Amino acid sequence: MQAVVVAGKRRYPSKIVCVGRNYTAHIQELGNEIPDAMVVFNKPNSAITAILRAAAGGHALHYESELAFLVEGGKLAAVGFGLDLTKRALQTTLKGKGLPWERAKAFDGAALFSDFVPFEGGPRDLSLQLFVDEQLRQTGAVSAMIYAPDAILEELASFTTLEDDDLIMTGTPAGVGAVDAGQRFRGVVLQGSTTLVEAQWLAV
Repeated sequence: MQAVVVAGKRRYPSKIVCVGRNYTAHIQELGNEIPDAMVVFNKPNSAITAILRAAAGGHALHYESELAFLVEGGKLAAVGFGLDLTKRALQTTLKGKGLPWERAKAFDGAALFSDFVPFEGGPRDLSLQLFVDEQLRQTGAVSAMIYAPDAILEELASFTTLEDDDLIMTGTPAGVGAVDAGQRFRGVVLQGSTTLVEAQWLAV
């Protein structure tokens, strides 16, 4: 089992539940339609990795930065920075055929996370920043989401059991792109103007 670190302790999520198309600008940049209902898909525990790769299985990878939450006792207990890696060309092919996305989204090594930290006062004022080679590539805030974290939690709990330590990825803002070997990625989670946690990866 792969682990994430929460307040200095290793935790073992049974799954990662992901929300797609949750920022209007990102929906537009990929030429998708705004969905009538929440788009949800899963990544398995085996998707978690500490290594940021530019390719997997012969497919180039694209990055999507996301606010990620750890669930405990049915609540959002901690927040971290997540990278959802996507085989974009394969995903486009699968979508065009009306097929599921798992081959493009749920492969081994498809999810990277910072440490997770508790937060106070609810998730309303949380935001993220992604820098690639110290250039700001993505920025997003809960206030810009179509479905806020609390609404996501409520919707997921209506049809699936969220075990303690499961993770929720809440969607990516505009600015996604290809991962190139040698690039340095730095992800930051902020509450207001205060940095809660950040992480760095060197793409290989």
